[in-house]
Amino acid sequence: METTRIGPAGETIDTPRHRALGSDSRVTILGLIRDAAGGLTAADVAAQTGQHLSTTRAHLERLVTAGLLVRARASGGLPGRPAWRYRATTADPAPAPYRSLAAALLEHLAGADGDVREAAGRVGRDWGRQLAAAGPATDDPVEAVTTVLGGLGFDPHPQSAPPGAPVAVHLRTCPFLDLVGQNPDAMCGLHAGVVRGILEQRSVPADGTVLEPFGAPAACVVHLPAAVSPGTSRLAGPSTSEVQQ
Repeated sequence: METTRIGPAGETIDTPRHRALGSDSRVTILGLIRDAAGGLTAADVAAQTGQHLSTTRAHLERLVTAGLLVRARASGGLPGRPAWRYRATTADPAPAPYRSLAAALLEHLAGADGDVREAAGRVGRDWGRQLAAAGPATDDPVEAVTTVLGGLGFDPHPQSAPPGAPVAVHLRTCPFLDLVGQNPDAMCGLHAGVVRGILEQRSVPADGTVLEPFGAPAACVVHLPAAVSPGTSRLAGPSTSEVQQ
């Protein structure tokens, strides 16, 4: 059982983290990933360190367990299961009520059967609708998305797009990174569902909404459908399609 200890200056020593950094190899790996704005895969790290891939993966998982790294699948919006991409944890934590809700969801999904991304996405959609309904009234769905995500601590930055084109929103921080480390598929599915719920609450079709972990240097990317862009006709009524990631 891991415990914390008190240092000579009265500071708390986080034993799991200190033990994870008791290896020169893991210190090197952590430095490499912190210097890589978009994160690195295990293959990237192995290539840069000359370690065997299985050894590299073991070190990476130890750093994830210690809370020093988080992993997610950078899919580029495409189906399938791409390699894990690792990034250093640096974000401030989310507001306590949101973290409690997300932690409770993880605990529930841990014993559930089926696709955790799909289940988390359904919860996220309901949550997104509630957050959007409680937020400021706006006719701009992109503003609605960024307002809710900003309130959750994601530091969203919408990117310029021509009228009628899909819109990308860069999330420069993730206040749930430690929870993402526990269950990346569930947490990313939850957040994708939140975005879909926001759009549905604004009567904008959410088909084509994709959350791409590490989709840009130093940011995850939410790809919003062209229906949110000015100059595009919008169909009323919520989308009932499943959450994509």
